[in-house]
Formats: sequence, structure tokens, C-alpha cells
Amino acid sequence: MANLKEIRGRITSISSTMQITRAMKMVSAAKLKKAQDAIVMLRPYSEKLQEIIQNVNSSSDPDQISVYAQKREVKRILFIAVTSNRGLAGAFNSSIVKELNIQFKNKSQYEVEVLTIGKKAFDAVRKTRQVYSNESAVFDNLNFDTVSHVTEGVMSSFKEGKFDEVYLIYNKFVNAATQEVTAEQLLPISMAEKVEETQVETDYIFEPNRNEILDNLIPKAIKTQVFKAVLDSVASEHGARMTAMHKATDNAQELKNDLVIFYNKARQAAITNEILEIVSGAEALKNS
Repeated sequence: MANLKEIRGRITSISSTMQITRAMKMVSAAKLKKAQDAIVMLRPYSEKLQEIIQNVNSSSDPDQISVYAQKREVKRILFIAVTSNRGLAGAFNSSIVKELNIQFKNKSQYEVEVLTIGKKAFDAVRKTRQVYSNESAVFDNLNFDTVSHVTEGVMSSFKEGKFDEVYLIYNKFVNAATQEVTAEQLLPISMAEKVEETQVETDYIFEPNRNEILDNLIPKAIKTQVFKAVLDSVASEHGARMTAMHKATDNAQELKNDLVIFYNKARQAAITNEILEIVSGAEALKNS
């Protein structure tokens, strides 16, 4: 029967899809371990760097504020949106695009541009928004130097006054099944207010001086913050894809089971009909 042949074809097709989704799940699980280790190792460094900057700044000369900490009238804003170059990761990419649209609505009174890290973000905004730069190629050779090159361009634009505020939007890695959409201000950086010398918790010996140390630490902290966001996003991507492929495999298995049952019932019905036709034919010959 053509109906049975069609069902067999669907079962075969679903089985092939299951092999693909199961393989993608295993690949993402393997990549997740490496990406998770990278972000877990970077976070303490980033947090300690921020702590040192806050401590050094708390007793530095308030008249010598870093150019990257200067607040000015907001007219132009840059959003750095971090997604992936590939899909099949559930709501991983769409959640960033959704957050971007919310930010666009909230900042509608300003001139807004977007720097995209990931093709999915670029494809989502290129027709409706001004794209400052598409840096999706960083994933081809992901390391600190590659991301730093992108960050240096953003820092230079902020320093020249092309943008008054810069925000990062990315998925923060919590665990394999959970990613938090995060929007945080990159520039101007948040600096602790000056406190009395006796209130500074950590006692540092500064060489050559506080302000010169800040001039070196702040750019490094900004680059580290962007690099951490990219690593968070990479780990989140693999976790999201692993979870999505696991669910896809389970759904395919459930659909296959239903089709097998339906196929068996249809096949049994066809056999029963053939038997009835044979019996009916035999009875007709007896009575003739």
C-alpha cells in the first residue's frame, strides 16, 4: 500500500534526523567542557582586576579621571551584541535580538548603532539599524588578541566622542541548561567614589603612581570585560545547542514511536483485509 510506503519513508527520515541531532548534541557537549573551563578560569581574573581598579581609584586624584570614565551628555549609543554564527541553539540567538529591540525602544531618543559579534545578530539588525561593524570573524580565531583588536576600535571611537555610551548584550553562562541575557554598560566605566585614605581596605604600594597605573589597568579591564562576554556567549551557545539537540532527539524518538505504532496498526489492518478478501472469495466459489 502507498500509505504504508509513505509511513516507512517518514520513519526512515526521522531516524536519520535523530542520528544528526544526537551527533550534534555530543559535539556540543564536548565543546562545552572546553568553553566552560575557559570562562570559569577567566572570571576570577576579571573580578580581581576590577577590584584592584576600584581600590586604586578610591585614593587617586579625582581631577585626573580616566578618559574612559568620563561621563558626558548622551547623544550617541553603541550596543555590542554577541550571538553565534550558527543556529539550532534554541532561543540562544533570538533572546539577544529580543533584548536588543527592548534596548532600542528604551533608547529611542538617542542615535543608536550596533556592533555585531555573530552572524545571527548581524542578519537580524542589518536591514533596520545602523551597523557600526560586523565582527563575526572573531569566532574563526577566538583568542584575547582577536577580541582586543575589536575592543580597541570601540575604545578609540568612545575616546574621540563618536559614542557617549557603550553597552554589552550577551548570554551569561550559568550552566548547560541555563543562560542569562545580560545587558551591562561597558563605557564609561563605573568608578568608585573617592574615599578617605584610612577607609581603603587594601594597602597597596604604588609604583610609579596611582594615576599611571590606572591608565594601564583600565584599558586592560575593558578588553577583559569584552573577552569575558564573548567567552560567556560561546559557553552559553554550546550549552543551549546541547539542550536543544537533546530535546529534538527526544521529540523525534517520540514521533518515531507513534509512527511505528500507526504503521503496525495500518499493516495489521491491511493483512486483515486481505484475509477477509481471500475468505470471501473462497466462500463465493463454494456457493457458485
